[in-house]
Amino acid sequence: MPIFKKPDFRSESKKRDMPEGLFQKCPGCGEVIHHLALAENQRICPKCDFHFSQTARERLEHLLDPESFEEHDAQMVSVDTLKFKGMATYTDRLKTYQKKTGLKDAVITGTGKIEALPVAIAVMDFNFIAATMGSVVGEKLARIVETGTSERLPVIIISASGGARMYEGALSLMQMAKTCGALALHAQAKLPYISILTHPTTGGVSASFATVGDVILAEPKAMIGFAGPRVIRETTHQDLPPNFQTAEFLEEHGLIDMIVHRKKMRSTIADLLKYLAPKK
Repeated sequence: MPIFKKPDFRSESKKRDMPEGLFQKCPGCGEVIHHLALAENQRICPKCDFHFSQTARERLEHLLDPESFEEHDAQMVSVDTLKFKGMATYTDRLKTYQKKTGLKDAVITGTGKIEALPVAIAVMDFNFIAATMGSVVGEKLARIVETGTSERLPVIIISASGGARMYEGALSLMQMAKTCGALALHAQAKLPYISILTHPTTGGVSASFATVGDVILAEPKAMIGFAGPRVIRETTHQDLPPNFQTAEFLEEHGLIDMIVHRKKMRSTIADLLKYLAPKK
């Protein structure tokens, strides 16, 4: 019988612990990218140009002139009106995502400037409960549109959403009418609304304010639609066309006016504003 036990090298991991989130794998090409390199490239894959999702703060930083943004309704928070019951209460979920993202809810609104041109702007953040639209999201959107109307500013809304927020039931669906009503009054005042669709834009958001813009832009290969492809396939019992519910498919069929690369979005919006913005 041996005195010393031979170590089992097969059971010992030779890999060092890697800090979580240090690298990300590109869904488009499989390239492994360091998070700093991704951040420096506006969260776009340097190999295949796949557009990763961005936070609302990141989008505002890249679109607006430095130090021009003034946030509105920053302290507005959702409440559990319906006393939703489940694995976790709605209140608990809100607190979890508020801590995780640093946001009060799924949209940031305010005023700012793009190449010195003033705008009213709203940006949805998919990291907060999939940017679902509840009462606070709808109210903040309606208020920033009303601000744009009263101050005669163009409105820009950047959408990314899983749709209506189920925790608020019919109250969330009411926001579809509320936001579209505010935008209708904005249009009556002969003021422009630019809608920007990013991956993914679905459900009640895609069926309301996201698709009623005077000009509708989208990022490349963004998924845009009401119900998911699986639901549609099972409902219709038909094979779906290639690239169904992509920005490219919708541009071809007339819903989207232009697909714009993220790095060209700021200059494209500025060019549109020079034509569309009201002259002071």
